[in-house]
Amino acid sequence: MTLGQFFEAVSQQPSIVLFYFFALPFTAFLAIVFGSGEGHVSPWKYLYTVLVYFACIPGIFALTLNAYMFLFERQPVLETNLYTQILPILCMLVTLWLIKKNVSLNDVPGFDKIGSLFFIITVLISMMWILEKTHIFVFTYMPFYQFILFFIGFLVLIRFAWSKMMG
Repeated sequence: MTLGQFFEAVSQQPSIVLFYFFALPFTAFLAIVFGSGEGHVSPWKYLYTVLVYFACIPGIFALTLNAYMFLFERQPVLETNLYTQILPILCMLVTLWLIKKNVSLNDVPGFDKIGSLFFIITVLISMMWILEKTHIFVFTYMPFYQFILFFIGFLVLIRFAWSKMMG
């Protein structure tokens, strides 16, 4: 199954996706109601961690997909898929907003990792867009596994530079 086929299947049967993306903010709302003022305490902060990851990973993927579709594929805005390109972003924003009402996001374990992931993806997409716009082409006979190793090394370098810049 390709990613396009998966998105097509989601669009044909959106009930599971709708349930998932409405359950996350609703769970965050219930956590505010039942754990008001206790968001930094052990059981609640781990619930918030799960909610942050379950909301941010699809949300960041949707942001990345939108950037790719609009910058590289030149997809018209009117052809945007609501279930795969808009709903995850809205869910992420609403869930983070609700969590932030009860606990500082700095107290949520792993939230800094999500921010770093988003920053690295943004930098990489920006670099790819600049390379695409400047029409710099590199022809190489490098095997694919060497390219992947080079790419992972590049990601580690960006992460190291980011930690030095922020630390």
